[in-house]
Amino acid sequence: MCGICGEIRYSGQPSLAALGRVNDAMQARGPDAAGIHVQGQIALGHRRLSILDLSAAAQQPMIDAALGLGIAFNGCIYNFRELRSELQAKGYRFFSDGDTEVILKAYHAWGRACVQRFKGMFAFALWERDSGRVVLARDRLGIKPLYYTEGPGFLRFASSLPALLAGGDVDTSLDQVALHHFFSFHAAVPAPRTILNGVKKLEPATLLTIDPDGMHRRERFWQFNVGEQRPTDRAMSEDEWSDAVLDVMAAAVDRRRVADVPVGVLLSGGLDSSLLVALLSKLGHEDIRTFSIGFDAVGGHSGDEFRYSDIIARTFGTHHEQIRIDGDRALEALPQAIAAMSEPMVSHDAVAFYLLSSEVAKRVKVVQSGQGADEVFGGYSWYPGFLSANDAVQQYQNAYFDWKHADLQQLLTPDLLGDDVSLDLVERFFADHGGASAVDKVLQIDAEIMMVDDPVKRVDNMTMAFGLEARVPFLDHEVIELAARMPAELKVRNGGKHILKEAARRCVPAEVIDRPKGYFPVPSLRYLRGPFLDYVRDVLSDDKARARGLYRRDFVDHMLQNPEAEMSPKGHSRLWQAALLEAWLQTHGI
Repeated sequence: MCGICGEIRYSGQPSLAALGRVNDAMQARGPDAAGIHVQGQIALGHRRLSILDLSAAAQQPMIDAALGLGIAFNGCIYNFRELRSELQAKGYRFFSDGDTEVILKAYHAWGRACVQRFKGMFAFALWERDSGRVVLARDRLGIKPLYYTEGPGFLRFASSLPALLAGGDVDTSLDQVALHHFFSFHAAVPAPRTILNGVKKLEPATLLTIDPDGMHRRERFWQFNVGEQRPTDRAMSEDEWSDAVLDVMAAAVDRRRVADVPVGVLLSGGLDSSLLVALLSKLGHEDIRTFSIGFDAVGGHSGDEFRYSDIIARTFGTHHEQIRIDGDRALEALPQAIAAMSEPMVSHDAVAFYLLSSEVAKRVKVVQSGQGADEVFGGYSWYPGFLSANDAVQQYQNAYFDWKHADLQQLLTPDLLGDDVSLDLVERFFADHGGASAVDKVLQIDAEIMMVDDPVKRVDNMTMAFGLEARVPFLDHEVIELAARMPAELKVRNGGKHILKEAARRCVPAEVIDRPKGYFPVPSLRYLRGPFLDYVRDVLSDDKARARGLYRRDFVDHMLQNPEAEMSPKGHSRLWQAALLEAWLQTHGI
């Protein structure tokens, strides 16, 4: 886990000053070491977080002079030891003991198809010395980020968007399509767009090959189709599906134990993280370290779930720590959490993850986390209604969109609002999956697009702000493939995640499984009051906000006067969403 960056020049030399600023801006992602390699028209940079092979032999950028290959790599290949053995049998010799060198040898042995063999999370830039070609790659579910910007005669890339801004030469005008998506999709902006016209992000499961003359070739190396079954799937009983779920999750949890440092678990008290702890215990993992966070209650809404996380900690004898955060500390951390966002994120738990990570990083370097289970196993409350949907597009808009197009006409100034591009995106996506049922289309779009650019990105950004590596077993590609083949009814029955709950009953206490669904709560951001409302008012009244002219002032004044009057269908504060975007732009000097 770390930060990577680089610059490709189609003529002339890379700007070492610019790349140095980019690399320095990612120090939090990799506090243990740094390096830059320059040769000809290519420069690669790296910030290291030492997880595997802690020696200097695993430093990056890593250059294999014998093979004529170099790499800057972020992530973890969990099956690297098996691949290493296979490559050694082919005659390859290794000078390090980590996973980075395995990628180099695998690329030499199998070419770009090597990514098909990787089980893990990754974003890397691989350089071919003799051809001058560079291959950028991002893992199947986009767990590891990779942003890039292009200018006259160059392409520059990095693990974070703010790092690219530090390098300069970036068009920071707002992308109007992305702006519409930001407000419609709960701040998720589907790749390759970002909120800025001058910055793009590599799509998940994608290879981008860049020739020395600047020619680009994109190749998607993996995909899944929700609802597409094998012939043998149709004969499986519910018990057999439960067995399969438990087996694939145990394998996913087990392979994420690989590390040369201790591994902990972020334990929310919900089903998902509780199952991770139960499976680790079942696998014989001793001295499990677990961490939970809680906030002050607001308006009768609890800010912690310690009751349930304590049950799991007691049941499995974990070394457990409760981290209690008062409202003042959450407010103090808001500017730093916003600064850590590669893209603006409105979910309340961003600051929770930021504060949790700040404490957990003092104890361990690696944690497992339960993100992704709701999208993969159908856990959200709006999913069951799609089993009998007549108009899936309209129903999805009603359930998911924070702001519909008509709402945005009240908020955004006219020159920033064009067509209803977010509804168009959903219509096209559902049409492209025309053979699937309504509920399978919804599960597909949420897992393929919305999950990547909301919970997955959030966890990476907030943990890496403190050099903490988060691993997400529910996003193991074998877990995704199994869940995609499963009948939707088994997932969304009984309010959601039925099959996951049934599988968990074999190892997780029933009172945790059958509890009301909870969320990572930060009540102060759901109900903007007191100093939190003052913070929002200051952001939206700042001279920079007024000069930007992003919002209609009369509607902003309406929301400030009635902070709980404008709530999304899912109960999120629209005022917070508008303020968060403006705060992010101000924080990053845009």
